[in-house]
Amino acid sequence: MNENRTLALIAPAFLVIGVFMVLPLCIAVVYSFMTANPYGGVSMPLTFDAYVQFLFRRDFDDSLMFSWSYVIIIIRSIYLAAATTIFCLMLGLPVAWYIVCQSLQRRRILLFFVTLPFWINTLIRTYCWVLILRDEGLANNFLKSLGIITDPLPLLYNDGSILLGLVYTFLPFMILPVYSTLERIDPRLIEVAYDLYANRYAVFRRVIWPLAKPGALVGASIVFAPALGSFLAPDLLGGGKRLLIGSLVQMQFTTSRNWPFGAALSIVVTIGVLLIFLARSRKVKEEGRP
Repeated sequence: MNENRTLALIAPAFLVIGVFMVLPLCIAVVYSFMTANPYGGVSMPLTFDAYVQFLFRRDFDDSLMFSWSYVIIIIRSIYLAAATTIFCLMLGLPVAWYIVCQSLQRRRILLFFVTLPFWINTLIRTYCWVLILRDEGLANNFLKSLGIITDPLPLLYNDGSILLGLVYTFLPFMILPVYSTLERIDPRLIEVAYDLYANRYAVFRRVIWPLAKPGALVGASIVFAPALGSFLAPDLLGGGKRLLIGSLVQMQFTTSRNWPFGAALSIVVTIGVLLIFLARSRKVKEEGRP
């Protein structure tokens, strides 16, 4: 009886996961092995052309030649996603610790401001950075008014602007799990460390960071995966000059109308992210063994 009740309670969760996660992934896998129609969509027969296109290009005589084009895009995407994760951690950890050190009323106010960006559409928030970073934007005009520069700085349409947009977008996703972990730290542990003549660096390295590490790992997972597949920041802040994997997938389903290749790219990225997380999880388990 209890088992049936438990199954009835968890059935809606499995239904949601199956419909919104497993089913789309299965459709993407099937699409990746089908043939692209000239005007979009897919058709039979089944083929590996989409996966071959990922690493090879066809020459004039229809022979296959190895190509680094898409590999470079994935490497650039991983680099920017990793940099986004690192910067979010560097900024999110001090912010989360500052919030933890405040009174309960101030914590609520500060957490409200952390979650406030979620109330605004991501497209609007990202486009605001275009207005700030463009040649006649707020940043360049401010520097000109101070006499620091005479010509506008190229703040837009480069990797730096893309990274800025990604960090701005995903920073709250790092702050919240780190805050949740830091909030549970017993303040007496820190007091004892200071009583034992530990300096601030030692307290952070030996007390705070080991206890905050689980939240940091959760935040890194939440930030890295969506940053890897993001296409709004690369499109708006990169100006289409720096193609990332998310933009490439989006392009295949829209302008290029090559659905199988777009599905194959998404599958390759998904498998890559899963392998990274599995390797990291295995390493964490090995470190936790006595």
